[in-house]
Amino acid sequence: MKRKLMIVDDETNIRVGLRAMIERQFPDRYDILLAANGAEALGVLSGGDVELLITDIRMPVMDGIELLERLRELPRTPAVVILSGYDDFQYAKAAIHYQAKEYLLKPIVRTELFAVLERLEDELRLNGERDIRAAAAEPEASERLAQVLQRENVDEKEVRGLLLEAGLDWLDGEYTVGLLKAPAKAADILAASLERGAASGEADWVSCVVREGETVVVARDPNLFPGLLARLRSYSLGQPYLAHSSRARGMGQLRLAYSQARQASKYFLLMHPESGMIGYDAVRGLDSGCPVPEETIRKISNLIGLGRLPEMKRLLQQALDIRVVSRCEIGYLMAVSRLLNEVVFDRVFRTYGEESVEILKLYKKAGHVENFDRFHDYYHHVEQLLERLDEYVAGVRSAHAERADMQKAVDYLHEHYHEDVNMAVVSNYMSLNYTYFSEAFKEFTGESFSAYLRKLRLGKAKELLAKTDLKVYEISARSGFESAKHFTRMFKESEGITPLEYRSRESAARARS
Repeated sequence: MKRKLMIVDDETNIRVGLRAMIERQFPDRYDILLAANGAEALGVLSGGDVELLITDIRMPVMDGIELLERLRELPRTPAVVILSGYDDFQYAKAAIHYQAKEYLLKPIVRTELFAVLERLEDELRLNGERDIRAAAAEPEASERLAQVLQRENVDEKEVRGLLLEAGLDWLDGEYTVGLLKAPAKAADILAASLERGAASGEADWVSCVVREGETVVVARDPNLFPGLLARLRSYSLGQPYLAHSSRARGMGQLRLAYSQARQASKYFLLMHPESGMIGYDAVRGLDSGCPVPEETIRKISNLIGLGRLPEMKRLLQQALDIRVVSRCEIGYLMAVSRLLNEVVFDRVFRTYGEESVEILKLYKKAGHVENFDRFHDYYHHVEQLLERLDEYVAGVRSAHAERADMQKAVDYLHEHYHEDVNMAVVSNYMSLNYTYFSEAFKEFTGESFSAYLRKLRLGKAKELLAKTDLKVYEISARSGFESAKHFTRMFKESEGITPLEYRSRESAARARS
């Protein structure tokens, strides 16, 4: 079940942009709600099921600080992240007073936002906001292990105290940390089985859930891991995988070993061992000095919308060359993924605005390679997104070109309105199809060609009536009307008075002023 997150900001582009950014990074984590001000948000928040709130400070109707104050009246309040375009200490003080979790300055730095969301996610789990596992026979050991692995700022002495309290003194010897990725239902079944085994003293190991979809198993004997995978496969609920650390010794190495298991788990994108296991020792020697192809990715960005899709695809193949990716440390692939997201996908949103969001939402998983289980799935997803963006941007640029043509047509009319000009003359001048020109001109100006020309000529005639002593027939000719009679009729239909009555009124108005 997705966690509900609300974004409150009076600027539509910021609301929609943040939603797109978060959904691409965490495609299946949040159900995101939007509100334009505090009052609008409060009506939804009163339901009590929103767990995370990202809100601007300065908004009409009800600002962010007032919203935080009103939240205190609710029986259940979300974790709050404050956004502000103003580096103002008073706002920071108010945010702290109302127990906001973070205070971020605009423009939002995506890595800072993601780090905050990760930390808050861990806090919500740690505080029991979600029941992450079935009732355990020995909850104390599992909870203590999760505490140690989730908390960033915990020293070795505190780690030791927590683990000893839970009866995990055997972690003073050698052990291996495994990170199990398996379908949720299978993991739940396995967790219950593990807990029964631990309760009966069958093995020296402990398990917990630190992140959604990841079960950590710390075992004295790593030979336990193949049996766990075999048991999971027997459930026929999908393919399980397990990444494990190097052999560790002593409680002080627990967090390091967990980091090694997490690092090893990233390589399942590229490696598919029959055993379903990857060890940190097998990947630690990969090349960590591979240069990231920044120039290639910039070229991809510059080519979008220019009708050069085959060239874009060749460049993408260079940037994500599986021969390079396979010999490089996983950070290379992560960096390429991040650059594609920031330099290519985010640039489309910044340049073409809210309309592009619908395409980016369809391919939101492309925002990060870790959203995929297999490298080739990520590659094809990015390739398809580039195809859609190329088509979209080409359409937008074409529309811009059409608008430039129509502006040229309008400029022509302003220069030649007094001549015998009509739509056939102007469409020929523009070298455009008559019917197409008619539709494009109306879309650009909001009026038909004849209505626009008539209004233009009447406007020029009104200027001459008010500022000159020219005769009506002279004004008619200079304004492009076919005769004085036709001019007078058109003028009265438009203004409700004759040209001479208009001149008299304008003259009297000038005299009074």
